[in-house]
Amino acid sequence: MTERNPAPGPAPGPAPVPGPGPDAEGAVGAGEESCAADQLGACTVRDVLDRVGGKWSIGIIIAASRGPTRFTELERSVEGISRRMLALTLRNLERDGLLVRTTYPTVPPRVEYVATEMARELYESLVLLTRWAERHRPAIAAARAAYDRRHATSGIDGTAPH
Repeated sequence: MTERNPAPGPAPGPAPVPGPGPDAEGAVGAGEESCAADQLGACTVRDVLDRVGGKWSIGIIIAASRGPTRFTELERSVEGISRRMLALTLRNLERDGLLVRTTYPTVPPRVEYVATEMARELYESLVLLTRWAERHRPAIAAARAAYDRRHATSGIDGTAPH
Protein backbone atom coordinates (compact mmCIF):
# COMPACT_ATOMS: atom_id res chain seq x y z
CA MET A 1 0.00 0.00 0.00
CA THR A 2 1.31 3.45 -0.87
CA GLU A 3 0.20 6.58 0.94
CA ARG A 4 0.79 9.97 -0.56
CA ASN A 5 0.62 13.08 1.57
CA PRO A 6 1.20 16.69 0.57
CA ALA A 7 4.89 17.51 0.59
CA PRO A 8 5.99 20.32 2.90
CA GLY A 9 7.54 23.40 1.43
CA PRO A 10 6.54 26.05 -1.07
CA ALA A 11 3.57 25.40 -3.30
CA PRO A 12 4.40 24.37 -6.85
CA GLY A 13 3.20 26.48 -9.75
CA PRO A 14 0.24 25.52 -11.91
CA ALA A 15 0.66 22.19 -13.69
CA PRO A 16 -1.10 20.91 -16.79
CA VAL A 17 -3.76 18.24 -16.38
CA PRO A 18 -2.83 15.31 -18.62
CA GLY A 19 -6.17 13.51 -18.50
CA PRO A 20 -9.46 13.17 -16.69
CA GLY A 21 -8.68 9.99 -14.76
CA PRO A 22 -8.46 9.60 -11.01
CA ASP A 23 -4.68 9.93 -11.03
CA ALA A 24 -4.57 13.09 -13.15
CA GLU A 25 -2.30 15.79 -11.82
CA GLY A 26 -4.33 18.83 -10.82
CA ALA A 27 -3.39 22.46 -11.12
CA VAL A 28 -2.72 24.47 -8.01
CA GLY A 29 -5.49 26.96 -7.32
CA ALA A 30 -5.03 30.33 -8.96
CA GLY A 31 -3.88 33.18 -6.77
CA GLU A 32 -2.41 31.06 -3.98
CA GLU A 33 1.06 32.46 -4.47
CA SER A 34 0.02 36.00 -5.31
CA CYS A 35 -0.24 37.13 -1.69
CA ALA A 36 2.34 39.52 -0.34
CA ALA A 37 4.44 38.16 2.51
CA ASP A 38 2.84 40.55 5.03
CA GLN A 39 -0.64 39.27 4.04
CA LEU A 40 0.21 35.57 4.25
CA GLY A 41 -2.04 34.91 7.27
CA ALA A 42 -5.07 36.58 5.70
CA CYS A 43 -4.45 34.94 2.34
CA THR A 44 -4.11 31.53 3.94
CA VAL A 45 -7.43 31.92 5.73
CA ARG A 46 -9.09 33.14 2.55
CA ASP A 47 -7.59 30.28 0.54
CA VAL A 48 -8.73 27.71 3.11
CA LEU A 49 -12.27 29.11 3.17
CA ASP A 50 -12.34 29.20 -0.63
CA ARG A 51 -11.23 25.55 -0.74
CA VAL A 52 -13.59 24.11 1.88
CA GLY A 53 -16.48 26.27 0.70
CA GLY A 54 -15.93 25.42 -2.94
CA LYS A 55 -18.70 24.07 -5.10
CA TRP A 56 -17.40 20.49 -5.03
CA SER A 57 -15.33 20.31 -1.85
CA ILE A 58 -18.23 20.09 0.58
CA GLY A 59 -19.69 16.94 -1.00
CA ILE A 60 -16.27 15.32 -1.29
CA ILE A 61 -15.33 16.03 2.34
CA ILE A 62 -18.71 14.77 3.57
CA ALA A 63 -18.37 11.54 1.55
CA ALA A 64 -14.74 10.95 2.59
CA SER A 65 -15.57 11.63 6.26
CA ARG A 66 -17.88 8.62 6.29
CA GLY A 67 -14.95 6.32 5.53
CA PRO A 68 -12.62 5.37 2.69
CA THR A 69 -14.17 6.07 -0.69
CA ARG A 70 -13.04 5.41 -4.22
CA PHE A 71 -12.88 7.86 -7.11
CA THR A 72 -15.87 6.33 -8.91
CA GLU A 73 -17.95 6.37 -5.72
CA LEU A 74 -17.18 10.08 -5.31
CA GLU A 75 -18.00 10.69 -8.96
CA ARG A 76 -21.45 9.14 -8.43
CA SER A 77 -22.14 10.85 -5.09
CA VAL A 78 -21.09 14.41 -6.03
CA GLU A 79 -23.84 15.43 -8.43
CA GLY A 80 -22.72 17.24 -11.57
CA ILE A 81 -18.96 17.00 -11.10
CA SER A 82 -16.82 16.08 -14.10
CA ARG A 83 -14.00 13.55 -13.84
CA ARG A 84 -11.46 16.31 -14.45
CA MET A 85 -12.90 18.59 -11.77
CA LEU A 86 -13.12 15.71 -9.31
CA ALA A 87 -9.45 14.89 -9.92
CA LEU A 88 -8.46 18.56 -9.46
CA THR A 89 -10.52 18.97 -6.30
CA LEU A 90 -9.22 15.74 -4.79
CA ARG A 91 -5.65 16.82 -5.52
CA ASN A 92 -6.20 20.21 -3.86
CA LEU A 93 -7.95 18.75 -0.81
CA GLU A 94 -5.08 16.28 -0.44
CA ARG A 95 -2.58 19.12 -0.80
CA ASP A 96 -4.36 21.06 1.94
CA GLY A 97 -4.18 18.09 4.31
CA LEU A 98 -7.92 17.38 4.25
CA LEU A 99 -7.72 14.03 2.42
CA VAL A 100 -5.28 11.15 2.36
CA ARG A 101 -4.99 9.22 -0.90
CA THR A 102 -4.03 5.57 -0.60
CA THR A 103 -3.09 3.42 -3.58
CA TYR A 104 -3.27 -0.38 -3.23
CA PRO A 105 -0.96 -2.49 -5.42
CA THR A 106 -3.67 -4.42 -7.24
CA VAL A 107 -4.42 -4.83 -10.93
CA PRO A 108 -5.90 -2.42 -11.76
CA PRO A 109 -4.63 -0.20 -8.91
CA ARG A 110 -7.26 0.60 -6.31
CA VAL A 111 -7.21 4.17 -5.00
CA GLU A 112 -9.13 5.31 -1.93
CA TYR A 113 -9.56 8.69 -0.33
CA VAL A 114 -10.29 9.25 3.34
CA ALA A 115 -10.77 12.43 5.33
CA THR A 116 -8.04 13.43 7.74
CA GLU A 117 -8.77 14.29 11.36
CA MET A 118 -8.78 17.96 10.36
CA ALA A 119 -11.47 17.30 7.72
CA ARG A 120 -13.52 15.16 10.10
CA GLU A 121 -13.53 18.10 12.51
CA LEU A 122 -14.98 20.20 9.69
CA TYR A 123 -17.54 17.51 8.78
CA GLU A 124 -20.27 18.50 11.27
CA SER A 125 -20.17 22.13 10.14
CA LEU A 126 -20.45 21.08 6.50
CA VAL A 127 -23.39 18.78 7.26
CA LEU A 128 -25.14 21.66 9.07
CA LEU A 129 -24.44 23.99 6.14
CA THR A 130 -25.78 21.41 3.66
CA ARG A 131 -28.94 20.89 5.73
CA TRP A 132 -29.45 24.65 5.94
CA ALA A 133 -29.16 24.95 2.15
CA GLU A 134 -31.62 22.10 1.60
CA ARG A 135 -34.10 23.57 4.10
CA HIS A 136 -33.96 27.07 2.58
CA ARG A 137 -33.68 26.13 -1.09
CA PRO A 138 -37.39 26.86 -1.86
CA ALA A 139 -37.26 30.25 -0.11
CA ILE A 140 -34.07 31.22 -1.93
CA ALA A 141 -35.54 30.14 -5.27
CA ALA A 142 -38.66 32.21 -4.57
CA ALA A 143 -36.57 35.25 -3.58
CA ARG A 144 -34.51 34.95 -6.78
CA ALA A 145 -37.65 34.69 -8.92
CA ALA A 146 -39.18 37.75 -7.21
CA TYR A 147 -35.94 39.71 -7.65
CA ASP A 148 -35.74 38.74 -11.32
CA ARG A 149 -39.36 39.82 -11.88
CA ARG A 150 -38.74 43.21 -10.23
CA HIS A 151 -35.61 43.79 -12.30
CA ALA A 152 -36.64 42.18 -15.59
CA THR A 153 -36.75 45.48 -17.50
CA SER A 154 -33.66 47.00 -15.88
CA GLY A 155 -31.05 45.56 -18.19
CA ILE A 156 -30.03 42.87 -20.59
CA ASP A 157 -29.19 40.35 -17.88
CA GLY A 158 -32.19 41.19 -15.68
CA THR A 159 -30.16 42.84 -12.97
CA ALA A 160 -30.04 46.46 -11.95
CA PRO A 161 -27.03 48.39 -10.66
CA HIS A 162 -27.09 48.99 -6.90
